[in-house]
Amino acid sequence: MAPDHTPDDPPALQAAMRRELHFFALYRVFEAALLCLTVFSPVAGLFAEPRHPRLAMAVAVGYLLLACGLFVLRRRGAIAAQVAVGVAIDIVVTALAMHALPDLASGIAMMLLFNVGAAALLLPLRGGLAAAGLAGLALALEYAWSALADVPQRPAAEVPMFVVSYLAIATLTSLLGRQLRASEALAEQRGSQAANLAEINELIIRRMRTGVLLVDGDDEIRLANEAAMLQLGEAGEGRRLLATAAPALEARLRRWLRDGQHDPTPLQLSPDLPEVLPRFARLLAGGEQVLVFLDDAELASRRAETLTLATLGRFSASLAHEIRNPLAAISYATQLLEESREIPESDRRLLEIIYQQTRRMNGIIENVLGLARRERAQPEPVELGEFARQFVADYRQSHPLEDDQLDARTPAQPVHCLVDRRQLQQVVTVLVHNALIYGRMPNEPARVALHVHRDERGVPLLDVVDHGPGIPEGVASQLFRPFFTTSGHGTGLGLYIAREICTTNQADLRHVPLPAGGACFRIRLAGARAIATA
Repeated sequence: MAPDHTPDDPPALQAAMRRELHFFALYRVFEAALLCLTVFSPVAGLFAEPRHPRLAMAVAVGYLLLACGLFVLRRRGAIAAQVAVGVAIDIVVTALAMHALPDLASGIAMMLLFNVGAAALLLPLRGGLAAAGLAGLALALEYAWSALADVPQRPAAEVPMFVVSYLAIATLTSLLGRQLRASEALAEQRGSQAANLAEINELIIRRMRTGVLLVDGDDEIRLANEAAMLQLGEAGEGRRLLATAAPALEARLRRWLRDGQHDPTPLQLSPDLPEVLPRFARLLAGGEQVLVFLDDAELASRRAETLTLATLGRFSASLAHEIRNPLAAISYATQLLEESREIPESDRRLLEIIYQQTRRMNGIIENVLGLARRERAQPEPVELGEFARQFVADYRQSHPLEDDQLDARTPAQPVHCLVDRRQLQQVVTVLVHNALIYGRMPNEPARVALHVHRDERGVPLLDVVDHGPGIPEGVASQLFRPFFTTSGHGTGLGLYIAREICTTNQADLRHVPLPAGGACFRIRLAGARAIATA
C-alpha cells in the first residue's frame, strides 16, 4: 500500500501535520515528567515501590532528556522520521519502565496506547500497524523477562489484550488520519480554486468597460472598478461619498430608491467627461447596498445603431428585391425606346436620363443587398503585387479612364497575404472608384495609385492613394459611418460595407492622412501564415 502523504504534500497539510507533531511531542514531555515524578518524588513510595530503583531512575531521566530533545527538534527534518524515532523510544521506555515498576505496569502500558495511536495518525497504515506490533512485542518480551526472573507475574491475559488494543487503535487512528488529510487536501484545493475564481472575478469587474459602483445605505462608495473611476473623473478621487463625488448620480439613485423607476436619459457627471446611462440594482433583496452600473452612452448608442442597421438591412433587402423587378422592366423598356427611330432627338435626352437613373437605382440596391448579405469570407493565399497589377489592368479595360491615371506600385519582393480575393476586389473597387471621383484637384485629371508594401513588423499593406484635395478632419472621423456622404449622388454605404468586408477577412481598413496632401485608404491584411477563422 502506498503512503497516503509525502514530502510533496500541500503546505497547508504539512503545517497541519507539524501542528499535530507539536502536541504529540508535548505530550511525550508530559509523560516523561510524570515518570520522573513517580520515581523521584518524596512521596514516590505511595505510588509504587520500584523493583529496580537504579533502572527506574535511569529510564526516567533518559526519557525526559530524549522527550525534550524531540520537542526541540519537532520543526526540523521529515515528519515521518521524527514520529518513527519517537514511538520507538516510547516503546523501549515503556518496556523498561514496566520491568522497573511492576506495580504500575498496567498504567504505563495504558499510557503507551495514546503514543501508538498518535504515531498511527501521522504515519501511513503500515507504519501505524508496525508501531502497534512492536509495542505488543515489547510487552511480550517484558513479560517473558519477568517470568525468567521468577518475579510474581501479572495476569497473562493482559499481554494479548494490550496487543489487540494497540492494533485496533493504530488501525482506527490511521484511517482517521487518512480521512483528515484527504479532507485537508480537498479543502486546500477548494480554497485555492475559490481564491483563483475570486481573483478572476475581480479582474473581470475591474476591466469591464461598464462602470460598477457599490454604494451602501450610508451613501458611501464601497467598491469601484477602473471604468467607474474614469467616468467619475477627478470628482471621484479620494472621495468616498457618492453625494460628494457625483451629486447628480446620487440624486438619481435616491429617486430610484423612492419610486423604483429608471430614468433613461443620459447623465453627464462632469463637463469634460462623456455621458453615461446609470442603472441600479440591489445587491441583496431587501438589503441597503446598491450596485450602480454606468454604461457609456456613446457605446450604448453604437450598439443601438448596429441593431437598427441589422434590422434595416433585413428590411431593405426584402424591399430591394421587390423594387428590382419593376426597375429592370423600366430599364429594358428604355433601351427598347432608344432603338426606335420614331423618337425625336429632343426626347432621346429624356430617355438617357431615365436609363442613367435606373442604373443609379440599381447600384443603390446592390449596395443595400451587400449590406444585408454579409457573406462569409473564403480566405486564400494572395500575392498582393500580382493582385494590384491585375486589378489595374482589368479596371482600365472595363472603365475608360480618359485623362485619369491609375497605376500600381509594387515591390520587387512578393508580398503574400491571406484574404478572399473576390471580396478584396470588391473593396479595392470601391476605394478606387471614390478616389477617381473625389480625389482630383479642380480642372485636373485624377492620379490614383495602388501601393503594395509592408510595415515595420512585416504586415502586408495595400494603400489606395490619390493626389486630390484630401479629406477634412471633421469628415474623416465619420467616413465609415453608414449612410454618411458628402455627395448628393451617393448612398453613404460604400466605405461602410468595405470596412465590414475587411473585418470579415481579419483585415483592417482605415484612412491615413497624408502631410503632402491627398488621401490614403490603407488595408492592413493578415499574413499568409495567419489562421483564418470564419
